[in-house]
Amino acid sequence: MAAPFVSRGPRPRVAILREQGVNGQTELAAAFDRAGFTAVDVHMSDIIAGRVSLAQFKGFAACGGFSYGDVLGAGEGWAKSILFNARAREEFEAFFRRADSFALGVCNGCQMMSNLRELIPGAEAWPHFVRNQSEQFEARFVMLEVQRSPSLFFEGMAGSRMPIAVAHGEGYAEFTGAAAHAAAEPLVALRFVDNRGVVTETYPSNPNGSPSGITGLTTHDGRFTILMPHPERVFRTVQNSWHPGSWGEDGPWLRMFRNARRWVG
Repeated sequence: MAAPFVSRGPRPRVAILREQGVNGQTELAAAFDRAGFTAVDVHMSDIIAGRVSLAQFKGFAACGGFSYGDVLGAGEGWAKSILFNARAREEFEAFFRRADSFALGVCNGCQMMSNLRELIPGAEAWPHFVRNQSEQFEARFVMLEVQRSPSLFFEGMAGSRMPIAVAHGEGYAEFTGAAAHAAAEPLVALRFVDNRGVVTETYPSNPNGSPSGITGLTTHDGRFTILMPHPERVFRTVQNSWHPGSWGEDGPWLRMFRNARRWVG
C-alpha cells in the first residue's frame, strides 16, 4: 500500500511548476502535500532567471491552465520558453537525465511536456495534442480506465474505472500515422470509457475524440507521465458529485500521488 509512506521521514520536495496563465497550481500542491510531499511554488521565470534549480527537487508537476492564454498553441509557448532558452533547456535536460527524478504533466502541462519529448528519455512516441474534435472547449465529468503501464503514478491501479474532471480545448492526441500510434500503445496509462466501461472515441464520453480513448501516457521507465484530465480536482471525496458512504475523506485519485511518494521512498 502507498499510504504508510506518507507519514515517514522527511517530506521530499516537489516543484509545482507554472507559467503565465496557468491556474491549477493550488490543487496540485494540495494533492502532493496530502500525499506526503513538500510542495514548492516554482514559476518558469524563477528557472529562467536562475533563482531556482530543478536539481533541488525530486520531482515536478506541470500544472493545468492556459499558458500565455493558449494564443501560442496549447502548451507550445510554454515548451518553447524551455527549448529556446539555454539555461532552462539545460535545467530540464539535466532533470530528465537523472535516475531519481519524476514528473507529472496535467492538461496544459501535459501539452507542454509532450512538446519536450526530444528531451525526455522514452517519450519519443508521445503524440501532439491539438484541437478537440468537437471544435470547442470541453469542461465536464467523464469516466476513465487506468491501463496497465509502467507509470509509477498508477502502480497497482490497472483496471480501475473512476470519474474525473476534464477542462481543455486542445486534448486530441494526434499521431503522425498508424506506426506512431502503435509505438505509443505500450505507454498508454489512461483511456476514456463509456458508461459500460468500453473504451470509446464517441462524444461526450470521449470529450476530445482521441483515438483509442487515449488521454494519458508515460515513458518506458514510468518516471514521466502526462495526462489531459485533472486528478488534482477530485482527490478529495467531497469534490465528487456522488460517492459511496464508505470512501471517507480521501478520494481514489489520491492513490496516484501516494504512489509517487512511495516510489521516492
